[in-house]
Amino acid sequence: YIYIYHIRFPGSPEFRYTLFAIFFFSFFVTLMGNVVIIVIVCADRRLHSPMYFFLGHLSILDILITYTIIPPMLAGLLMSEVLSMSFSACVTQLFLYLSFGTVELVLLGTMAVDRYVAVCNPLRYNIIMNNQVCLWVVILAWVFGFLFEIWPVYATFQLSFCRSTLVSHFYCERGLLLKLSCDDTLFLEFILFLMAVFVLFGSLLPTVISYTYIISTILKIPSASGRRKAFSTCASHFIYVVIGYGTCLFLYVKPKQTEAVEYNKTVSLLILVVTPFLTPFIFTLRNDKVKEVLRDGMKRYCHLFHGKPFAKDISMAIVYILDFWSKLVPHRNRQVVILLSLGKFKAKLVGMFFLGI
Repeated sequence: YIYIYHIRFPGSPEFRYTLFAIFFFSFFVTLMGNVVIIVIVCADRRLHSPMYFFLGHLSILDILITYTIIPPMLAGLLMSEVLSMSFSACVTQLFLYLSFGTVELVLLGTMAVDRYVAVCNPLRYNIIMNNQVCLWVVILAWVFGFLFEIWPVYATFQLSFCRSTLVSHFYCERGLLLKLSCDDTLFLEFILFLMAVFVLFGSLLPTVISYTYIISTILKIPSASGRRKAFSTCASHFIYVVIGYGTCLFLYVKPKQTEAVEYNKTVSLLILVVTPFLTPFIFTLRNDKVKEVLRDGMKRYCHLFHGKPFAKDISMAIVYILDFWSKLVPHRNRQVVILLSLGKFKAKLVGMFFLGI
């Protein structure tokens, strides 16, 4: 067995329970938010376009990555300080995490190219980014992600772990596994570094080039409203790219994977907890079309359950959730008034939300 124990958070058991509550809330919101994105992308024809097709797969990946890592971490916080994990489970967890991450990076690069075609060559967008092209791109991204990580994971677990069987992390982190090995890992770390550079910069390069052309094209638009509309189609993806690539570059692009292991724990929390948690907010509150679909869905829901006893309570809950979301992305100029019918009482609830971009 390989034994994994969580970061030694200072404080009493009550403090650990508080951390459990925070991480569980983040885990729950991540799952529910991404499920909502997947459902509306599949159900609403207005979102049947390449951008939202890729976004749906991005949400699937966020769910899978979170579900691969977070539940064992929550179990360790709640039950005991040391969480044991079998060798095969550790191999599986590391392989799935790295594979899903690689697929996500490929999709981020693809989404950047998609935005480039939409902004810089809009008349040929439907021809270039047709359904068949998008489907094959997604298939190749998934296949590449899983095939690319087979050898690195295999080579990692061919090492001899004679120093210790304790991994000071909340999942099977490769850098710590290399550090625990009694073999010479210098050459392997160099190969892993080159592979990380290939994946990260291979997807980052088309992203940088695409956004260079996108920004140049947007600045040439004469009207301010036109520039704003063009930039709004890329803002969500751009924010996600900055967060995702920034953390991944710090965590993986370094010659020695065993360096700065303590800092790696904090960055891993950003990748595994914070980034997936923010994804639903970034791609809903920063996107006019998604907000429109959500508002229309709420109206249909209220009409469907008009007069039902529980409609009022659920409508109130939806309003409070939207109010919480809106505070994360304030806007100075635009207010949207949402009117919800609350059943047979003929009452109307007016919610003022700052939902603009």
